[in-house]
Parts: sequence; structure tokens; C-alpha cells
Amino acid sequence: MSAVTAAKPRSSKTESYVDNKRKEDIRQANINAARAVADAVRTSLGPKGMDKMISTANGEVIITNDGATILNKMEVLQPAAKMLVDLSRSQDAAAGDGTTTVVVIAGALLKQCLSLLTHGIHPTVISDSLHKASIKAVDVLTAMAVPLELSDRESLIKSASTSLNSKVVSQYSTLLAPLAVDSVLSVVDPEKPDMVDLRDIKIVKKLGGTVDDTELVKGLVFDRKASHAAGGPTRMENAKIAVIQFQISPPKTDIEQSIVVSDYTQMDRILKEERNYILGMIKKIKATGCNVLLIQKSILRDAVTDLSLHYLAKAKIMVVKDVERDEIEFITKTLNCLPIANIEHFRAEKLGHADLVEEVSLGDGKIVKVTGIKDMGRTTTVLVRGSNQLVIDEAERSLHDALCVVRCLVNKRFLIAGGGAPEIELSRQLGAWSKVLHGMEGYCVRSFAEALEVVPYTLAENAGLNPIAIVTELRNRHAQGEINAGINVRKGQITNILEENVVQPLLVSTSAITLATECVRMILKIDDIVNVR
Repeated sequence: MSAVTAAKPRSSKTESYVDNKRKEDIRQANINAARAVADAVRTSLGPKGMDKMISTANGEVIITNDGATILNKMEVLQPAAKMLVDLSRSQDAAAGDGTTTVVVIAGALLKQCLSLLTHGIHPTVISDSLHKASIKAVDVLTAMAVPLELSDRESLIKSASTSLNSKVVSQYSTLLAPLAVDSVLSVVDPEKPDMVDLRDIKIVKKLGGTVDDTELVKGLVFDRKASHAAGGPTRMENAKIAVIQFQISPPKTDIEQSIVVSDYTQMDRILKEERNYILGMIKKIKATGCNVLLIQKSILRDAVTDLSLHYLAKAKIMVVKDVERDEIEFITKTLNCLPIANIEHFRAEKLGHADLVEEVSLGDGKIVKVTGIKDMGRTTTVLVRGSNQLVIDEAERSLHDALCVVRCLVNKRFLIAGGGAPEIELSRQLGAWSKVLHGMEGYCVRSFAEALEVVPYTLAENAGLNPIAIVTELRNRHAQGEINAGINVRKGQITNILEENVVQPLLVSTSAITLATECVRMILKIDDIVNVR
């Protein structure tokens, strides 16, 4: 009885007690949803990773190994899981490669956070410790990195081929890696040596042939044939090229109206006027010595009519029509010319000059190639070939990753070993550091260090090796001071990864760790989800 009376006054004091169960449930739900997403892409990590076949709602099929692509196409409904999709997207924007790694690390961190939360550690404490650990991790990585010169083409190619090795088109890495390196180096501006704009590298996809036929074109490639109407020329040497944004066709009225012609002579007059109008335009074009026309697509009316094509063919002017609006900037930059918006502004100094413009048959279609451009801008074009659309799309995505890797190296000229070596080294050094820290922090940092082992573990698992044995052996090697020991997936054992040429840019690893911790901290801080109608 006395126990009951003792409990009574206590309850009046603790009226302020709030039920934390809901908050814990929501945290748990968020973490589980995000981990489910991470586990979905975990199997596609590394050179022996599996590919995913994605079937979209409109019946399109995509086969890919790229973490960002897989997550972008996934229909994720849970808000916390959407954060992981955005995470891989931001890694794609920041570094371009390592999109799967970043999600896998985030998933492992969340798993550790869950066990810390069940031990009753407050989310804010965990979050702050994670932040400290990630800053320390970046320092450790920077200390491990090997500086690199841009003139060292071999190292650049090694890192590009490491990126390509985990893709579907890995057997072509010997061809695609040098191609990626050369194309990035050719667009680096000497005045701004740290900046590379990947929009200056245009990838044109053409069905037919195999990936072996992929080539780097110094010049321009149009994925469409020259206009054959009325027997116009399809090859032009010493070309003077004009990019025009106006239409060579009879003018239209500004308002929607119809003209009723009752008399045949009036009809004749209209046709005559049309002819004279078009001839007048073509004479002005011919007067500047222009012999190749690139005509922008038009929404208002036909950019060219049969009549104008006939006269252009008579004037021996080669025509490429239906140039997309967003290509114009790239074309004018490459040809070093100006787009012409009005026939009155058509002058010789606005033309671009090239040695040869010709139509080439490729597979089942034709393309127009412009080569030997004078004063060419710093751009380059890659023509990607493949036996089917799936292969071409995947080759393009892989090439984009390789280009991003080279771009990272141009921005931040440091290389780091691959194959799980940096993660194990981080895990070891953070583990040692956690023993120095006091209280809860040391505990949190230690679990952060354990979480990083997921990368070598997954690499080994995907390669069909025994993950526990491999990771233990790796720890042992690193404890003995072999910083660059990593998993050699081809031989199925642990070797010095730098000698095996498995290297990656420092930026990929550092941004993966900072972005993953940032995302996990955000998920930890959420304690309630409110639906708003």
C-alpha cells in the first residue's frame, strides 16, 4: 500500500514527461527505409558487381551498373529514402563517379547509428561525432594521396580505366579510357587550368558497329544526313559554314488568317513573289562565299521549303537542316563563328571555316562530319557506337563517369589507391583516434570506423570471395603498415593496389565520405514526419 502512495506524488511532478516512443519509431522507420535503398544498390558495387535491369512504365528497358542511374529510375516514396537518391545525385554532380559507394557508406552508417540509438545515445551526440569523424577522415585521406601532374598521361588513363572496370563495357576500357583522357585534356583552357566544362565534350550516339568503333572526332559530328533534295552537294572542301537561325521560306503573316485568291493571275503573282523572295535570300548568302548552311529547327514555319532547297542545290550550297536549338552554342564555339539571326546580318566575317564537310555512311544511317576547322574552339566530340541501344546508352553513361574522373583529377590533382584500401586505412586510423576521445564521442567514432569497412566487405562479397577472411587479412596488412594493400578482385587476394594500377581521384573518396555523413546526420535529426494536405 505504501508503495502506491509513494508513487502518487511523483506522477504529479512528472506531468511534463512526453512519450518518446513515436519519435523513436519514426527514426527507426526512416533509417530502415534508407537502408533498404542502400541494400538495393549494394550488389552493384565494384568491378565484379552485378547489373540492374530497369523496366520503366513506358516499356523502356535500361541495363546499368551506375548507382545514380539506378536510384534515379527507382520509384521511391518514403521521404527519407528519397534523401539517398538525392545523395547519389549530388555525388554524381560533385565527383561523377562513386555514386554507388556513397549510398553504400550511408547505409552502413545508418546501421551503426541504429545500434547506437538502441544503446540510448542521443541523436545529436551521434550527429556531432559523425561530423568530427568525417573531417578527420578527409584529413587522413589527403595524407594518403599521391600528387599527380597533368602531363602524366599514364596515371590519368589508369584512374579512368579503374572507373570503367566496374561498368558493363569494362572489356573496352583500354579503348575508352585513353579516349576520355584525351578528350578532357583537349578542352582544358590554359588560362583556367583547374576548370573543365563537360558540356564542351559532346557525345554523339549512333547505332551500328561495336563499342570498338567508338572514336574521338576533332571537329563536329551531326547525327543527321545532309539534305539530298534536288541533288544538292554532300561533300564540300574548303567549306565556309554559316549557322543560321532564320528561315529560308516564304514569310507568314503575324496573325492567323487565310487569303482567298479568286483569280489565276493573282495566284501566279504570289508564286512569282515567293520565288523572287527566296532567290533574293540565296543570292545574299552566295555573295558572302558561304557554301555550307546549318539551319536551326524552326517552330513558326518550315525552316526550308522544297523550292528553297532546289535553289540552294543549284547554288551548290550544302544544307544540314533541323539543327537543335541547344546545339547552336556548342557549334558556334567549335566553328568559331557567330549565329546569324537575320538575312540582313549575313556577312563573311560571321562564317566558320573548315577543310572538309562531308556526309559519311555509318551503319544503317548517315552522319555529317566537319573536320579541319580553322581556329577551332576548345571542344571535342566523341562518336559512340554499339550493337544495340542498351549498350550504347550504357557506354555513354560509363564514358561520362570516366570523363568525370579525369575532370576530378584536373580540379584536384591527387590520386589515391582503390580496391577498398583507403576505407580500411580510414577505419584503422579512426579506430585508433577513437581511443583518445572521451565519453560518448569515442564510442560513436569507433562505430563510424566500423561502418567504413562495408566497402571492402562488399567488394569481396560481390567478387565471390570470403568477405570475413579477406577483410581480416586486410586489417592485418594495414596494421603492419602497408597503406596501399587492397583487394585484388581479379586474383582474389590481397595485393598492393597501386602496383596493380587500381587508382581513383582523391575527390571521389573525400566527397563520398562528406556527402554520406551529411545525409546520415540529416536523417538522424528528423524525429517526426508531418503530412500536409
